Amino acid sequence: MNLTSSGPAALKSFGGLDDLHALIDTVPDAMIVIDTTGQILSFSNGAERMFGYAETELIGENVSVLMPSPDRERHDSYLEHYIETSERRIIGIGRVTTARARDGATFPIDLSVGEVNLNERKAFVGFIRDLTDSKETEQQLHSLQADLAHVSRISSMGMMATSIAHELNQPLTAITNYTEAARDLLDEPNEESIAHVREALNECAAEAIRAGQIVQRLRSFISRGETTREIVSLARVVKEATALALINGDARDVDFEVMLDDADDRVLADPVQIQQVLVNLIRNALEAMDESTVKKLVISSHNNDDNMLTVTISDSGPGLDQHVAEHLFHPFISTKASGMGLGLSICNTIINAHNGKIWAEPSPLGGTDFHFTLISAKGDTNNG
Repeated sequence: MNLTSSGPAALKSFGGLDDLHALIDTVPDAMIVIDTTGQILSFSNGAERMFGYAETELIGENVSVLMPSPDRERHDSYLEHYIETSERRIIGIGRVTTARARDGATFPIDLSVGEVNLNERKAFVGFIRDLTDSKETEQQLHSLQADLAHVSRISSMGMMATSIAHELNQPLTAITNYTEAARDLLDEPNEESIAHVREALNECAAEAIRAGQIVQRLRSFISRGETTREIVSLARVVKEATALALINGDARDVDFEVMLDDADDRVLADPVQIQQVLVNLIRNALEAMDESTVKKLVISSHNNDDNMLTVTISDSGPGLDQHVAEHLFHPFISTKASGMGLGLSICNTIINAHNGKIWAEPSPLGGTDFHFTLISAKGDTNNG
């Protein structure tokens, strides 16, 4: 992760960068320096404020202590892979991800990692920005949020189809009635009937314009067009969606864990649409646990041996009311007193469009497990 520090023997033996530490500590963001084994060599003042650790507590410790699962368990293998192959997955490539503070809280960060040589020894420098309350969060995730908003509009189409059909049916039915009335009036034309025919035709024109306006609203609604599916890393989609869902800091007191199946990470999906599903489900879980004494949220995955992969979001909230659970994915059915009942319906529309299914059931954690399936794309590498 971050940059160097002075003082500690580990850093002095690495090149004696005491003079640089004072400069590093003027940077408000976190900067951490690690060696090729993942040991922390330097931990700036900004990092101390962000993570809640003192530098003296972490010098010589593995940097994975600052990561939530599954990155905590995988970090050393990521580092070894880079050293052996020079294949860049994070190093030199900025990304939005999540970090873990001393109190166990998980929060979204913008991480950039660079490689440096200190006295002919390789080290890695991480620059970390906490996105929780940052004004720059809007800019950092603007593109993703815009895409998610568009996906929400696109995905709502299935839910809105009945309503749109009803809207169009009204002017079309009126046009039919008016034209049939005009036809009947022309059977015995006279001055009065001709006046009624003109009136009926005027009404036909008005209803035709109304139908056109409905279609125009529909076209505006989906003006950016459909998105396409591709082979993507589920871990990366989950990581970015999690960062977005945690932006407001609602998970500060939540025990959050990600346990994804390493052996089956590739799925055939529209990443933005699946992020929309994950953001909805994570936000719902956090809100459900708002009054809970124990707050635990787990995202996991497993292969079903039918070329489908199941993703599960589990929470320790109060669970679902049975009546609501029976109609959970229908439009306008909400688990929240002030909810519109659109979020889960949108999730259902997205997952159905991916040839998957979504359902909910009681969770071993005490709350609710939301499951959805995606088509597995085993065999592709490139873990991003």
